[in-house]
Amino acid sequence: MNRESIVPLRAKAGSLYQQTRLRVERVPVKARILLGLFLVAALLMAIHTALTAKDANLHLKLQHGFRDAQLSVWVDGDLAFSRKVTGSAKKRFGLIPTDSVQGSLSQIIPVRSGQHNVRVRIEPDDAARQEDSISGEFGRNTERELLVSARRNSLSLSWQESGSAPVEASSSFAWFSRYASSLFLTLAGSIMSALAGYAIRELPARLRSASNSTPKAELGPQ
Repeated sequence: MNRESIVPLRAKAGSLYQQTRLRVERVPVKARILLGLFLVAALLMAIHTALTAKDANLHLKLQHGFRDAQLSVWVDGDLAFSRKVTGSAKKRFGLIPTDSVQGSLSQIIPVRSGQHNVRVRIEPDDAARQEDSISGEFGRNTERELLVSARRNSLSLSWQESGSAPVEASSSFAWFSRYASSLFLTLAGSIMSALAGYAIRELPARLRSASNSTPKAELGPQ
């Protein structure tokens, strides 16, 4: 691009900037402040969404021995999955019913990458409640299988590994991500609450002012 073509572009950009600046200056200061707060709240919500994006999967595989039970799964203390599970009587040689019961469940639970603590609770209708937990590291865009075996007197959790042991070390990034996302969500909520409060206070006055000025405009000068 030669110098002759750059000069008109600079002049057009300068003119556009001046027009925009004049239009912004005509906007009341309060309106500019409210718009700025709204944009900040939107930015904080976008950051919160990015930090809490679920980019990994927990594949839960349950084998149990109950006719009816309630299964609940928590990830880092947050309830991630809950469902009623059922079983049926085993059949010997595929024909003869027995007293034992078996059932299974396979469920994909989206999670964020990083270190997580998974807690599983099984509440049978005809037996005592059982609960256990396990920790593991989830890589970005990966899936980990958690094998859960629930019987009347035992509940065991284990990772289905593919040649490598689960990483049990704590993840500082995962902790920072959870803290930062909570902070951004709190700030965004505070800003939106302040904006809502201001609108509730100012809107009635604006409406009254507009309604009072309308009759005067219709009557005109006497």
